[in-house]
Parts: sequence; C-alpha cells; structure tokens
Amino acid sequence: MRAVVFDGDLRFSENIPVPDPPEGWARIRVLLAGICGTDKEILKGYQQFKGIPGHEFVGIVEQCDDEAWIGRRVVGEINVSCGKCRWCKRGLSGHCAHRKVMGINGLNGCMAEYCILPTSNLYRVPVVLSDEKAVLIEPLSAACRVPEQLHLTGTERVVVLGDGPLGILCAWVLRTVVSSVTLVGHHPHKVAVAKWHGTEVVQGTHESLYGADIVLEATGSGNGLREAIQVCRPGGTIVLKSTISIDEPMNLSPLVVNEQMLLGSRCGNFESAFQLLRRYPDLPLERLLTGSYPIEHAIKAFDKALNPDALKVTIHLN
Repeated sequence: MRAVVFDGDLRFSENIPVPDPPEGWARIRVLLAGICGTDKEILKGYQQFKGIPGHEFVGIVEQCDDEAWIGRRVVGEINVSCGKCRWCKRGLSGHCAHRKVMGINGLNGCMAEYCILPTSNLYRVPVVLSDEKAVLIEPLSAACRVPEQLHLTGTERVVVLGDGPLGILCAWVLRTVVSSVTLVGHHPHKVAVAKWHGTEVVQGTHESLYGADIVLEATGSGNGLREAIQVCRPGGTIVLKSTISIDEPMNLSPLVVNEQMLLGSRCGNFESAFQLLRRYPDLPLERLLTGSYPIEHAIKAFDKALNPDALKVTIHLN
C-alpha cells in the first residue's frame, strides 16, 4: 500500500504491507489524515518513533470480525490500552502502562491507505459531518479535555498562548464554558481565524494580560511554558498542551515561588467532541484547513505544515 514512513527521514513509499487486523480490531481505509504538531515533533525525534506517522483521520471500515462496523465511516481514539494493568483497572486506560499510541508509540499511524485500531476505539461519523470536519475530531476532543480537568465556575479569566489549530480549538472550547477567553498569537491570519463566539484575540503578549487565572500553553515552543509562568497569576493554573522535543534546561522555581499549578493535558474523549458539535453546529472547524495534498505529495504537505503561516494541512487518499 501507499504510505508515509519516518525512519530518520520522512519518505513516501508504495511498498508497505497492508496491515492485518487482529481479533477485535478493524482495518480502515483512510480517506483523510491530518498533520499535527506532534507529527512535526516526531521529525525531531519525539518518542523516537519509527514507522507510519499520523493519528488524525477519517476513514471507512473495510475488514472487521464484527460485520456491523463494515462500511461505516469512522474516526478513532489513538490510545490502545491493555485493559489489565493497574491504571486500566482504575479507569485510566489513556495512561495504560503498556499502551500503544497510534502513529506515536508502538503502533503505525494513519498516513497510509490503511490503518488498524480496536473497534472499541472507533466512533461512527454522523452523515451531516464532512470528512474535512471529521478529521478534526481528535484535536477537538483534546481541547474538550481541558474543561473536564478544571473545576471552572465560568468567571475565570483565561489566556491561551498559541495560534495553531490546537490553541484555537482550546480557546473555542473554553469560550463555551467561561466568559473571558483571550487567544494570543503572532500571525495575523491565524489570529483572524480564531475569532468566534466572543473569543478575544490579540497579537503578542501585552501587560494587560498578566494575572490571568488560567493560562493554556499551546505554542509548540520551548519558550511557551516560560511565557505562561509570566502571564499566570500567583496561585493560578497553567495548562500545558504542547508535546515538544527539547533538551534545554529550564528554571521552574517561579512555579514554586508563585505557587502556580502546572497541569498536563493530552487526549480527550471523542464523545465530548461530538456533543460539543451538536451543541454548537456553527463551530467553524473548516476555517482551520490550510490545504490538502495527495499522499504521493506528503513531503510537500509536511513542508506546508511546517510553514509558520499554516494551520491544519491534510493528506487525502481518495
């Protein structure tokens, strides 16, 4: 099959074996795959991943031992847990000690004609949802994870650092819960895209933003946490969303001095994303799409995605 492969270098191949799904798994014909910040970090060595990258997708189930899934258009959660370890038994399957993560750790991803996942990870895509919106369910669910982790009253002042797709999605999701959300970006086009439902947008960090109750860091930069610590008030909460591969030292003593809480936030439940879209059908996910490339031009797609002016770049296989 055709696939994108990373083995120290990123390349396109037409000679990758079609995956055979184990019992309880499905083989999915990929229609559309998205390139996200984690995929770009993999090129820098994140998780030392080698194989087929990608974890944002929409596709059609073509092979499965449960015939009810065959022919269904689906998206899928990316963490594959063992179901037996202590974390799985405590309902923390997303943190399974033996988990595989699609396109990130131990499991090939979706930048290929076919990918495989357990049927327990799959969600059927409603007819009303286009492929272009469905491919964003994974990052939207990650954004939905934030209010699930925080005990919000609705009166907090929230600042989101980062005008990439995840930062924008987090700002939109938080704006449905609290009244004051400001997104800080550095690219005029991206900042303009982020305007929705009363979300405030600014270019660059201004002194007026300092003292925020909650600062969400989604810059994808090693400097993002430093900036978040400065913007957050004493006793406030910093939510760290970026998955970045950096080795440089960092002084964390301001976290101690200011008694700030640092909260890591990763994947979310897809049902939360679908529920949000039912509540807010005008959520403008399509604004985040910068361009789409055939899989044969995947290298160009990554080059585009690495451009600071790009938002969400996709790879299509139909």
